Amino acid sequence: MRKTTPTAVKWPLILLAILLFSGAAEAAAKRPNIIIMMADDMGYSDIGCYGSESKPPNRDGLAVGGGRLTQFYNTGRCCPTRASLLSGLYPHQAGVGHMMNDRGLEGYQGDLNRSCVTIAEVMKTAGYSTYMSGKWHVTKHIKPTGPKDNWPLQRGFDRFFGTIHGAGSFYDPNSLTRDNTQIAPENEDFFYTDAISENAAGFIRDHAAAKKNPFFMYVAYTSPHWPMHARPHNIAKYKGRYKKGWDALRAERHARMIRMGLVDSSWKLTPRDPGAPDWDKVDLKPWFERRMEVYAAMIDCMDQGIGRIIGALKETKQFDNTLVLFLADNGGCAEEFGSRGKETPDPGRLAFWPPMKKGELQTAMVPRVTRDGRPLRRGRGVMPGPADTYIAYGLPWANASNTPFRRYKHWVHEGGISTPLIAHWPAGIPKERRNKFEHQPGHLIALMATCVDVGGATYPNEFNGKKITPRQGVSLQPAFLGKPLGRNEPIFWEHEGNRALRDGKWKLVAKGANGPWELYDIEADRTELNDLSQKHAEKAKSMAGRWEAWAIAAKAKPWPWGPKKKKPAKEKKKK
Repeated sequence: MRKTTPTAVKWPLILLAILLFSGAAEAAAKRPNIIIMMADDMGYSDIGCYGSESKPPNRDGLAVGGGRLTQFYNTGRCCPTRASLLSGLYPHQAGVGHMMNDRGLEGYQGDLNRSCVTIAEVMKTAGYSTYMSGKWHVTKHIKPTGPKDNWPLQRGFDRFFGTIHGAGSFYDPNSLTRDNTQIAPENEDFFYTDAISENAAGFIRDHAAAKKNPFFMYVAYTSPHWPMHARPHNIAKYKGRYKKGWDALRAERHARMIRMGLVDSSWKLTPRDPGAPDWDKVDLKPWFERRMEVYAAMIDCMDQGIGRIIGALKETKQFDNTLVLFLADNGGCAEEFGSRGKETPDPGRLAFWPPMKKGELQTAMVPRVTRDGRPLRRGRGVMPGPADTYIAYGLPWANASNTPFRRYKHWVHEGGISTPLIAHWPAGIPKERRNKFEHQPGHLIALMATCVDVGGATYPNEFNGKKITPRQGVSLQPAFLGKPLGRNEPIFWEHEGNRALRDGKWKLVAKGANGPWELYDIEADRTELNDLSQKHAEKAKSMAGRWEAWAIAAKAKPWPWGPKKKKPAKEKKKK
């Protein structure tokens, strides 16, 4: 009998290992890269393929080459949206029911909890590399010294460039971070939107050079969130475009959306918000125009950056098998941040301060001065755009951004929670489905499920020894193919006491913790102008009961606001 040598045994095992590895690599190569891109405080109609007058080519190109969901929803606010997107849960389940402050309730910890996993954590278990560029905003710990347990690298990302905090100057953002180290702007010509795009493109090139398995990347822009900051050449593109005012803009966009087939012609345009004056009676028209010009320029700058990211994908031959999803974190923002009152500081008393030192960290959301020592100016009449200004674009223009819907960021009427969703994936979306509208309702909670589905990952029951809350969404991949999503549960919302439930064509919604429930048939009346709560009282009552049950189970209730309990009357002292 021939003796088997160790070498003879080893070679078949080595060949088997090579075959297994090559098979796994081939399977991995078929799985797509995934990029989720998100705008900040951008309204439903603010990009060309959703009705805007502005036609930046890159997002419109993704829409033409992919698909558009017409009824996709966010949470109505930046940080809850980010928590929901990352976790596949409703924000309260992830511990971020409101802002980044701990309100002493499980759903309102202001910090991404450990009962959830992030998309990055899940995709890493399937062999994906994970990258992030942009705004984090799901932890209360933003100081350079941490704690850092809820920073991106500790929640599944291999590389990170961006800001831990939620808002700041585009020329000198606070909490600017590379990986785990906070940094100052890296050059004198720094502009945050450009830096987000450039770092994202750099991650793609580095990944391709390393010839790794697929990647997941999250690109979270802060544009067009206040302050209204943009470079002069981008602002110049929109000079004079908004001279007709917000009423004319809303009418133009509404008509365009009807022609596109994006909205039904039977849905009436909502009346102008009472907080927005008649354009003909407005003083300081050049100032109002400039605010919208800068806002449009910010969206344009973001689109240019998306073009650089797409360019990196094409350059590295990864474009066709990359699923790109683009959306916004909430509706247009009606906040008048920095836009009221007299100009401050007094223009007649402007003083220069010592320039900031090279490498000095910016720690303030609203800096006192620019890096070269100019005091920041705020107030009515201050022309936005430069680094020494810090104002918002305001309610009247936000009303136009959310055409044709009601309300804004904060609220859960359609204007607060409706977002574009563009899906582009040449290898995964059939040609006959491209440049089409998909009208099935969807929600942020679907993004985790979609990534798990197309990436061949497994959503865990436990992670790092912690029990994980079951994911709440269903994959969007069937919609890419023109098939039903198969979601059996309603979609729910709660933010600052504003409440809603969407079940099929019906939507139950209320403004504030004390506001009455309103009921709408969204198929017939998506602009929410015909309240049917009295006509269909039993339907409204049944849906309200379902919302209450969800709110308790999902940790949305108890909540830290609502009707204050009356203190019991003091007993009279006995004589």
